[in-house]
Amino acid sequence: MARTQGHGNPNWTRDETILALDLYLKLNGDVPSPKSEAIRELSSLLRSLPYHAEAAKQPTFRNPDGVGFKLMNIRQVATGKGLGNVSNMDRQVWTEFGHRPDEVHRIATAIRVGIAAASSGQLPDVDQELPEGRLLTALHLRRERNPKVRSLLLDARRPSGLRCEICELSRPTLEISMQEAIFEAHHLVPLAEAGERKTRLADLALLCACHRLIHRVMVSKTRWVGLAEARALLAPG
Repeated sequence: MARTQGHGNPNWTRDETILALDLYLKLNGDVPSPKSEAIRELSSLLRSLPYHAEAAKQPTFRNPDGVGFKLMNIRQVATGKGLGNVSNMDRQVWTEFGHRPDEVHRIATAIRVGIAAASSGQLPDVDQELPEGRLLTALHLRRERNPKVRSLLLDARRPSGLRCEICELSRPTLEISMQEAIFEAHHLVPLAEAGERKTRLADLALLCACHRLIHRVMVSKTRWVGLAEARALLAPG
C-alpha cells in the first residue's frame, strides 16, 4: 500500500471513524487496495462532510490511501495485526461499537443521510458531541432549536401548565413569557433513527436545564438515554 501524504490534515473525527468502521465490518476485516471502489467511495463521502470544506480543498485530505490506512489502523485495534500508529479515537470507537455491527451500520447510514440533509441550512456549533458523532449531534440540535418546533411544543403544553418532564420544575407564578424562557425542546428520537422526518409533538419533551444534563449523561454513557432513565439517574438522593 502506498504511503499516504496526509500531513497537516485534521484528525479523524468520531463520525468519520464510525463510517470507516462500518466499511471495515462490511468487508469482514479484509482491507482492499486503495484503488477499490469501496475505498474510493468512502474517500469521496468523507471529503463531502460539511465541516471539512476547507480541508477538502487539499488533494491529500481523506484520499483513498489515507482511508486504506485508517482501515488498517482499525484492523490493528481489532486483531493486533497491521499498522501500529492507531489513535485514541480508533480505540474508543472500536471499544464502543466494534462488536455491534448492526448499530454501527444504523449510525453510518444516518450519517450518510445527514450529509445531504446538512446542506439545507446552517449547522449549530457542537459543544457536547453525542456518541453518534458531530454531524448527527448538530442535526439533532438544529431540530431542537427550530423556533417553530419549540413554539408548537409550548402551545401544546401551555393549557396544562409548563413543567419539566424530568424534574417537574414549574414556575406558574411567573408571567407566561418568563415561564417559557425556562424551557427548551428535547428530541426524544435517537439520532440514528430520526433522519429528516417531520418532527411530531410525540417526538418532543419539554425540559428545563435538565436538557443539558441529559445530553451530558448521553456523552458520559456513550449511548442514548430516554426520559425514564434520565429521571432515575438525575433524581436527588
